[in-house]
Amino acid sequence: MKIYICGDAVTLADGIKEISTELDFVAEFSEAEACDLRLETHLTDEAKIDVSLKDNVATVNYCSTSTFFRALSHLMKAISEGRISFEFSEPVKFTLNGPMFDVSQGNAVINIPTLRWIIRKMALMGLNMLMLYCEDSYEVPEQPYFGYMRSRYSKEELKELDKYALLFGIEMIPCIQTLAHLQAVLKWKVYKDFSDHMDTLLVGDERTYEFISQIIKAATEPFSSKRVHIGMDEAMMIGRGNYLKLHGLVPKAQILKEHLDRVMEIIREQGLEPMMWGDMFLRVLDEKNNDYYADVEITDEVKNTVPEDLTLVYWDYYHYEPECYEKMIDKHRLFGEPVFAGGIWTWLGFGPSYIKTIKTLGPAMKGCKNKGVKEAMATIWGDNGTECSVIATMPMLCFFAEHGFCDGDIDFENMKSRFDFIFKSSYDDFMLLQKVDEVPGVIEGNWWDNNCSKPLLWQDLISGLCDYNFRDIPLNDHYKEINGKLNEVETFKEFFDVYRNLTSVLSLKAEAGLRLRKAYLEKDKEQLSEFVEKIIPEITERVKKLRIAHMKNWFKTCKPLGWDIIDMRYGALLARLDSAAIEIRMYLDGELDTIQELDEPRIPYNGEDGIIHYANYYGKFVSASRIDPKPVYPHYLG
Repeated sequence: MKIYICGDAVTLADGIKEISTELDFVAEFSEAEACDLRLETHLTDEAKIDVSLKDNVATVNYCSTSTFFRALSHLMKAISEGRISFEFSEPVKFTLNGPMFDVSQGNAVINIPTLRWIIRKMALMGLNMLMLYCEDSYEVPEQPYFGYMRSRYSKEELKELDKYALLFGIEMIPCIQTLAHLQAVLKWKVYKDFSDHMDTLLVGDERTYEFISQIIKAATEPFSSKRVHIGMDEAMMIGRGNYLKLHGLVPKAQILKEHLDRVMEIIREQGLEPMMWGDMFLRVLDEKNNDYYADVEITDEVKNTVPEDLTLVYWDYYHYEPECYEKMIDKHRLFGEPVFAGGIWTWLGFGPSYIKTIKTLGPAMKGCKNKGVKEAMATIWGDNGTECSVIATMPMLCFFAEHGFCDGDIDFENMKSRFDFIFKSSYDDFMLLQKVDEVPGVIEGNWWDNNCSKPLLWQDLISGLCDYNFRDIPLNDHYKEINGKLNEVETFKEFFDVYRNLTSVLSLKAEAGLRLRKAYLEKDKEQLSEFVEKIIPEITERVKKLRIAHMKNWFKTCKPLGWDIIDMRYGALLARLDSAAIEIRMYLDGELDTIQELDEPRIPYNGEDGIIHYANYYGKFVSASRIDPKPVYPHYLG
């Protein structure tokens, strides 16, 4: 289809040409008889979008670059449905909204082609902000150990991304850490003299502020935006490590103010506009529990800790009623107008928790609109491995986007239809992934953060630390059923191949540990021989296929460094399967009198009965022994 575009949007020609491949049309900017449609465009001051079509002439009224591309997606969707006449209008509720992708905590650094693809999809959704959460995933020239041998972005890559995003009216804002969450950096001995705790910088040390000045400059220079997110969340150990040795016990609020004042000096010197996670200002009022959501009185002293030129970001992924969010918005407004950050729940392992996202992010966005909050983001964390690919976040990013263009609840069927159009896929196909963790016995919607697939895959076959909690559940049948449905999905092949292979593995491995121990206790040597000769070899082959599928999807969407951590997990799993087969054979051949791992009773994981929830830390469920134990002191020299 060839479209003649005239009016104000002609200035967006470069972005339109890029987006035309997503929408299957050819754009012309000089009138030609051969065009199939005339598109008249008008930039207005009204916070809304208007789209109409009649007699092969379309009109789009928009209020910003990003809203033009959303309007264009509405037009092209209507045309694709065969509509020849229609009118459409929607409000624009936020001045800034978009995702924040974690590219540090889980080792998965999204590669440039994938980010460009995400940017184009964001444009069609009408989103206008993109953050990459970087603890050490960017280059700092003066600091060779900063992000060393981990995937990170070069200055040139970030500049090109920023330039590309601007084609669609998308503001890229650097998002870094300037206090805590720096364990990947501070593990190097070169930083030991100005670290407080293993993940926290030493407040008051001049080397700390020289370092912070360097990282802020490196993080912000590639971007055209003057805004910067300086982090500082969850610094619970501030003043409790080396700082305590040097200065004694000082109230956390006092230390935080001292540090923030120094960081703000650097920010002002570099002409930047900062924002910061808001939790520490509430946590310092509740030092005993460090509870962000505690019902505490915000004192004038704490209010005065926040400079007028600092914006607080209120993050919350946990509540189910708009009123909860509204109450916290009011608290943050005591410090100034906040930015809201909700969560797209894909950080617990392989399975995305779509319903949990809908049930928490939906009320959050309603609360923001009720309270007139104008800036909002959806955080997408990658805790402990990022087994869940960035592609899995797209349905909920679409859900988040739709909330920016309606007054109350979204039209869910329309949202699904828009997702299918924008991604040339099926929302319902993606929803199958919810069932990877929502096994029989899990509350429908998985509100309790069950992430069954992660421990079921990685846990040891023969010691089975999680087996007790999964007893008497038809896991194999569940995963076999999901596998059959996933085999019918035709889009996003490399992505869905991961889940096809994962469910194939779990349709055999999920109950294998329980069945193995039962056979052992019953001295069923025939069944034990079948484990050695058939079941374990078959699980092994399926794990190998899963590993390759996972690796291919990772390398398609992420930079290579970081895959090593996941590869080590697969390597350990395969080695332990091999060892299990050898040990069982030794027992059957009389070389061992007993199999100690199978003699041990199965007891509830972490002392809690019921299906495991939030088992996100690999080292805790693969073995009862310590896996790379954390040092007791800030810098372990042993």
